[in-house]
Amino acid sequence: MKALFAADESDIAQGGTGLLDRPFIAEHTVGIDALRADVESIGWDEIVQRSGLSRDAIHSMAQTYWQADRVILCYGMGITQHANGTDNVQQLANLLLLRGNMGKPGAGICPLRGHSNVQGDRTVGITEIPAEAMLARLDARFGIESPRAHGHAAVEALSAMLEGKAKALISLGGNLAVAMPDPEASFAAFRNLDLSVNIVTKFNRTCLLLAKETIIIPCLGRTELDVQANGPQWVTVEDSMSMVHASRGRLKPASSDLLSEPAIVAGIAKAALPHVAIDWDWLVADYDRIRDGIEAVFPDFRDFNERVRIKGGFRLTVGASQRVWNTPDAKAHFITHPLTGPAGEDGVMLLTTVRSHDQYNTTIYGLNDRYRGVTGRRDVIFANADDLADLGLEHGDCVDVDAGPGRSLKGYTVIAHAIARGSLAAYYPEANCLIALDDHDPHSGTPSYKSVRVTMRRSDRPVPVAVDLA
Repeated sequence: MKALFAADESDIAQGGTGLLDRPFIAEHTVGIDALRADVESIGWDEIVQRSGLSRDAIHSMAQTYWQADRVILCYGMGITQHANGTDNVQQLANLLLLRGNMGKPGAGICPLRGHSNVQGDRTVGITEIPAEAMLARLDARFGIESPRAHGHAAVEALSAMLEGKAKALISLGGNLAVAMPDPEASFAAFRNLDLSVNIVTKFNRTCLLLAKETIIIPCLGRTELDVQANGPQWVTVEDSMSMVHASRGRLKPASSDLLSEPAIVAGIAKAALPHVAIDWDWLVADYDRIRDGIEAVFPDFRDFNERVRIKGGFRLTVGASQRVWNTPDAKAHFITHPLTGPAGEDGVMLLTTVRSHDQYNTTIYGLNDRYRGVTGRRDVIFANADDLADLGLEHGDCVDVDAGPGRSLKGYTVIAHAIARGSLAAYYPEANCLIALDDHDPHSGTPSYKSVRVTMRRSDRPVPVAVDLA
């Protein structure tokens, strides 16, 4: 944004019309003056130091941006998994708004999801902070009275489990204890439960953390044929572009005894809520009936069963793509934030956790990482060669990385890698022990897996058996 503002002024000084989309900004936004003042108050030296990028590299990216008529900014966990992750996303939106790259074909912001339905579950109400309007429609459709108190996000849930405030957990898939920061606290939280129920397609480490009562329910995978009372069923998923489409399992189930997730949830509800006037068996017999219920609660799903049967599915309404801004003043707001990030303290480095090639979330299928040329192991730290030299270390040395009392990786092999100075990387979930449970974005609750403040020093442990790290 700083490079764009400067280039915009230069273009106007030379008789041009400028590089900002002024008609769009005037009609659709508020806050441009405050944003410009905030950006111009920050010097280039600070931006370069905090970003780990050169000024030339930043200017090159900015030039690519302002020369393009239409721009899509794609982002993933490298943007969101920070204590300031929400701020990061809002700054990306600021950049797009400056040139009107919202609400026109081929432009916009794109969160890259790691799972096919991580967005879809939120859309249909899987949230710890449900809106009153949604709850009212839910109550009206099903003749119930929903609780209004907000629930817990993942970090809050683990804290409540540790403190004994939350006594039961029903988990639909996942490997929550391993996925979360601070394994010592996370594992203890599960063992502190009265009841832990894991509904999973594959056995995982969390299943082995025994509460007073632990129940493991294997279920059908989404690729397996799901047959209910009215015949074969199918589910729907939503992708990063807000497209909703059908997903049909066709493989023979691993066992004839496996139940689907809807059947398991309905079975629990039938047993636990006998006085609720909902025919759970009727709902599960035909998933079209569940989709009808979704349509009744969420207006965006109008004609759900009809539209999802069209090849490719349908797109949900996204106000910003139509330049409709769901704010009190019906305008898109430029939002300013203080510049954050490492401030260059002596000896302090910033570590990010990364996945390997042979890995999906917490599931590690092999010990090879084609992305970074590592084979046969995961006990490694990636570092800049110049940083190693400053620390008196060499490629292949054995090091300890510390993030605070009780949070360390010891005896890891350091690898010289093409990474920004002041930065380190280690594999997820092994490096989750470096992250405190309370180190997360206060707005989203997302743990800071991508920005862990650490120090690194030579280890007094023996160097591991030599492995080719070239």
